[in-house]
Amino acid sequence: MTKVKLDEIDHQILDMLIDNTRTPFTDIAKKLLISAGTVHVRVKKMEESGIIKGSSLTLDYVKLGYSFIAYVGIFLEKTHQTKFVLERLSQIPYVTVAHITTGKFNIFCKIRARDTTHAKNIIFKIDDIEGISRTETMISLEESINDKRRLMHTIFNEL
Repeated sequence: MTKVKLDEIDHQILDMLIDNTRTPFTDIAKKLLISAGTVHVRVKKMEESGIIKGSSLTLDYVKLGYSFIAYVGIFLEKTHQTKFVLERLSQIPYVTVAHITTGKFNIFCKIRARDTTHAKNIIFKIDDIEGISRTETMISLEESINDKRRLMHTIFNEL
């Protein structure tokens, strides 16, 4: 896999887009004292190289009534069932993230729910998936760190 070279302008463009993916290219151009066309070309280059993969929208789940977060560690009966179980997990919309892991769990996932009753129902759905022997659930009391920018800056400094 070829490592893509980014310069300081690319870093600054990414920094602004990470803050707000909807920032107009003209606003970025004004701040960086370059043309909007240059911003467009650079963003297109980063998209084509796979550095930028789409854009995302950040929702306030609390305001939407989904403030309950739990992490579910999944133990499989057999590891060859991993793909099947992941396919079933992807059919549960409240499972927002799933990782195949080493260590204690075969799969580790994040769920988002309205409250404890709703979370219990989601966990029961997970438990009912064929191939899962058992689960362990951890309730998130608070998301204390969620900072893509710090990681991005660290990666830029290592390039």
